[in-house]
Amino acid sequence: MSAPERLSLLWARVSDAAELAALHEQLISPAWSVESFEQMLAHPACTGLIARVGEPTQAAGFIVGQFAADEAEILALCVRKEFQRHGIGRSLVEALSRAARKAEARRLFLEVASDNSAALSLYGKLGFEQCGRRKGYYQRDRAQAQDAITLALTL
Repeated sequence: MSAPERLSLLWARVSDAAELAALHEQLISPAWSVESFEQMLAHPACTGLIARVGEPTQAAGFIVGQFAADEAEILALCVRKEFQRHGIGRSLVEALSRAARKAEARRLFLEVASDNSAALSLYGKLGFEQCGRRKGYYQRDRAQAQDAITLALTL
């Protein structure tokens, strides 16, 4: 599939929770519930963005982060498989980074599974650097546990 011609990044609302949960479930195991997304998006320290493409629009991906004091953290980044490797993940991370700067955050953190080479490559290109590792953090059904790599970006 070619890159989407029209990409819109919109602020996620509590009313988007079911759509985010459905997309999360397609990509992440264990998936977060609708209620989890509702609680996150209702929290004043939380910010989410949805990437929409096409006519009529459909959700191609989303990012959810939280801001506290002078730090920000990406809690989840998901891009539908058919839209991966088209710059949508990059656009979402860059948009959340801008929002974090506006909120006066000085560093943006995230964790990623050590076997997620595509994500590690993206974050490296965006300037994130490894600052920690959690052994066996990601437990997987019928697969070996993976370490969590903690990354940080100076804003």
